[in-house]
Amino acid sequence: MSADILEPEAPVRRGPLLWTVLIVGALIIMSVIASRVGTDYLWFRSIDFQTVFTTQLAARLGLLVAFGLLLFAVVFFSMVIAYRLRPKVRRANLDSELLVQLRDALDQRSRLLMAIPALVLGVLGGLAAMSMSSTFLAWWHRTPFGKDDAYFGVDASYYVFTQPWLQFIVGYLLFALIAGFIAAAAVHFMTGALNATAVRGRGNAPASVAAQRQLSVMLGLVLLLIAANTLLDRFALTVTPNSLFTGIGYTDFEVRVPVTVIMAAIAVIVAIAAFVNAWKVRWSVPGAGIALLIVSGILLGMLYPWMIQSFQVTPNQQDLERPYIAENIAATRYAYGIDEVEIEDYEATTTAASGQLRADAEALPAIRLMDPAVIPPTFEQLQQVRGYYAFPRVLDVDRYVIDGKPTDSVVAVRELDLDSIEGGDTWNNRRTVYTHGFGMVAAYGNQREANGEPVFISGGIPTVGLLEEHQPRIYFGERTDYYVIVGAPEGADPVELDTPSGGEGRSESLYTYTGSGGVPIGNLLTRAAFAIRFGDINLMLSDRVNSESRMLHNRLPAQRVQEVAPWLTIDSDAYPSVVDGKIVWIVDAYTTTDSYPNSARVDWTQSISDSRTAANSLLIGQQVNYVRNSVKAVVDAYDGSVKLYEWDEEDPILQTWSKAFPGIITPKADIPQPLLEHLRYPQDLFKVQREVLGRYHTLNPNTWFQQSDIWQVPNDPVRAGQQPVKQPPYFLTVRWPDDERPVYANTTVFVPKDRENLSVYMAVNADATTEDYGRMRVLKLSDAEQIAGPGQTYNFIQTNPVVADRLLPFNRQGASASAIFGNLLTLPLGGGLLYVQPIYTQTTATTGSYPALRFIVVRFGEQIGIGDTLQAALDQVFQGDAGAETGENPVPPSDEQPVPPGEVLVGQERALELLGEAFTLFDGADAALREGDLAEYQSKVDAAEAKMLEAQKALEG
Repeated sequence: MSADILEPEAPVRRGPLLWTVLIVGALIIMSVIASRVGTDYLWFRSIDFQTVFTTQLAARLGLLVAFGLLLFAVVFFSMVIAYRLRPKVRRANLDSELLVQLRDALDQRSRLLMAIPALVLGVLGGLAAMSMSSTFLAWWHRTPFGKDDAYFGVDASYYVFTQPWLQFIVGYLLFALIAGFIAAAAVHFMTGALNATAVRGRGNAPASVAAQRQLSVMLGLVLLLIAANTLLDRFALTVTPNSLFTGIGYTDFEVRVPVTVIMAAIAVIVAIAAFVNAWKVRWSVPGAGIALLIVSGILLGMLYPWMIQSFQVTPNQQDLERPYIAENIAATRYAYGIDEVEIEDYEATTTAASGQLRADAEALPAIRLMDPAVIPPTFEQLQQVRGYYAFPRVLDVDRYVIDGKPTDSVVAVRELDLDSIEGGDTWNNRRTVYTHGFGMVAAYGNQREANGEPVFISGGIPTVGLLEEHQPRIYFGERTDYYVIVGAPEGADPVELDTPSGGEGRSESLYTYTGSGGVPIGNLLTRAAFAIRFGDINLMLSDRVNSESRMLHNRLPAQRVQEVAPWLTIDSDAYPSVVDGKIVWIVDAYTTTDSYPNSARVDWTQSISDSRTAANSLLIGQQVNYVRNSVKAVVDAYDGSVKLYEWDEEDPILQTWSKAFPGIITPKADIPQPLLEHLRYPQDLFKVQREVLGRYHTLNPNTWFQQSDIWQVPNDPVRAGQQPVKQPPYFLTVRWPDDERPVYANTTVFVPKDRENLSVYMAVNADATTEDYGRMRVLKLSDAEQIAGPGQTYNFIQTNPVVADRLLPFNRQGASASAIFGNLLTLPLGGGLLYVQPIYTQTTATTGSYPALRFIVVRFGEQIGIGDTLQAALDQVFQGDAGAETGENPVPPSDEQPVPPGEVLVGQERALELLGEAFTLFDGADAALREGDLAEYQSKVDAAEAKMLEAQKALEG
């Protein structure tokens, strides 16, 4: 054979390789899905919420199968019927070569070629239906609100539960029929039952009689569904924003509602014409009907409402919209729980007299001087103990009964900060050694040491203080966004880092978790499932994973509550408390909807945003128009157990979900008293309510329309930065005018829109142990007496000569310490409104410095006082005698202090001593300045600055 003659190459057999790749890929996908589902079930079972998992899974799978089969059946049988109705005689000369090939393929494998697209659409449709599981469960277990809307006489539950489900059903059926119509038309075209060339006028019928009948019937069904969807759109107007508010307005009720009925009737008539066309075989009639429907939609649905709105409503809008505004006001106030707010006029005095605060003697000792947003660095320096511990950016506030009295406190837990572990970020360290934080730290809100430091109620390692004995270890916290492996066989050496000092020559003590939290991963299958889920082969290889190991994941308190109750909206600030010998996280949770009829919608994230909130939120863009604090959730910081307590027993949304997931909500009556003492009125709810109340405090539609009395939350003057941010509400113990005793309350103030003077003071009883819990009251100031707002007061304080004189050593260029202004609090005291602001000082040292409370500034009317104590500042304002004692005299350092400081940095004790001497010299300089002795003043200032410079050097080592 000649060398020039090439043998033909053997064909490459790709079939087995392709099938192998597909099978392996399918197995990988199935194993990933199985590991996710299996580990999720184990997690839910570990905290006794497996019914939530199984109910959700059953609902999702049921919807997947039901709606997937529905879409598959509609598309598949539409194609099958079309194929069976194919012409017996084919006109091949009229077909393109491609069409002939498609027809031949369809003849050879008709069922397969029709089943594949139907199956793909069915799967996609089923997956889309799975996302509606919550909507389905809410509709299935719906509970009446007992309130009918004003326009259709339908209970509000229809809009919240039924309308969303019906819209999905109609929309899904409409999509299924349109998909079936297109699929049937495609088969008719391939089989020659539809002739495209005939449309171009070549004398042939455009469709066979059989094809026309099938497509006409399907078109009629589509039009009937369009009619049904149009009728549903009437109800959607109650939650649709118009030019003024959310809900039905004049044009909606007088024009759009009747138009939707007319449009639905036209759609029904056109549908009948389509059905008739199945036998009369005249496409002109349904074609004309569809054209009529489109033109009617443009003229009646768009142009006519626009003309009525522009030429009839807008010139007379206030009069025509008045009854609709009134309904919007009533619905909004109920939906946000502000319909029972008590508003009273308040003639605030601005004159300060001696003894003026005598009637407020019980409230003064509870004024919080420690700012949770300023003193976190102080907590870190005094209570951090080791660099791998950390405290939150903003501390929490709570109350504890101390010496028989509820005492306001500033609290935080000492959590791990893995980013601060130098050179030790290994898998073993991250997953098995650094597993938990340690200890609750609490300080009096109204007391300080002589050097300005907080007076700690509880702290140190091991934890000591006045709080009850409790389990100090924090396995579940706000920084635990990673999984850890804990547990070991009895007798095994512990490996978890526990405390920084362990005795017997060791630098730290070790610990083995003994709680019931987490998922046991002792068996190989469970371990493999988690290894696949987290993509971590070390779970299979590490010797640290043993027969008694437990997987702790989903460790964020808010995340755990969200997982077990996905129908709840979670408050942005969980706070820790010591309850019954445990550290627990208290998480407020809300039932919300954006479908309450005629209620104004707000953006949740924007409403709760202020100068203290984090930049990121899980709730970005969430629209709501109804909210209730229906659940108080508790997460154990040691074992991660979750308890959901019913709080708003009358909320229909909570009742609905309680029926969907029976047994997961504990009745309100079963809340233990020790826990009840730490429950409070939630921050996010109060923020949303104050945002809505700013516009909806009025019951007068004319006032609402004219926007002549809008209340606005002022910007925080202390931490505004470059972008204006709202002042946060503050938990304070306040005495309401004419009340006998003070109450623990969530408080805020308002200013008129685009103005800075104070116009409104608002407080809600936040003490869950009282009958008046949730009572919302407002003091509306007289327009005749202008009271300075927070921004004006802050500016007045900064420019006041006396204050400027006291702060001069800290504000001058090159000073070794700077002044930090704390939260500006407002309290209704002495017949007027009292502003209180703590001022901290902090050395400019780069390491080891922290804020210390140095001065208190108060303002009443036009009087300002500044002192080392609140008592001194009040006495200055009220002519030498405020009339009551504040009880916050600085506590001198003593060996009898209940809480020792944490591990002190090198030189810190000497620095504190020098700072104390510097403050004494500054006081002497102030006295010399008041006496006019400038030489003595300058001498003491120079000496004080020298002391502060020496303190800075001591801190820097």
